[in-house]
Amino acid sequence: MNNLKKLILFFVFACMQVIVKAQAVATDANANDLMRSNGRIFLVMTIVVFIVAGLLVYVYSLDKKISKLEKK
Repeated sequence: MNNLKKLILFFVFACMQVIVKAQAVATDANANDLMRSNGRIFLVMTIVVFIVAGLLVYVYSLDKKISKLEKK
């Protein structure tokens, strides 16, 4: 279980690093305004959240299966 916490923290900090880098790169006001005006920024963020949530669920289920096999 301790390994799972470390893995989750790793993913959280890795995602934070990607977000910080993406914010630094995306300084073009026209691109940002276009995404916001079309409402696509919400679609992109929703997809990103679902992908990260899916990965976390997968890692958690994989950890449970591995722990179960280790006990045998």
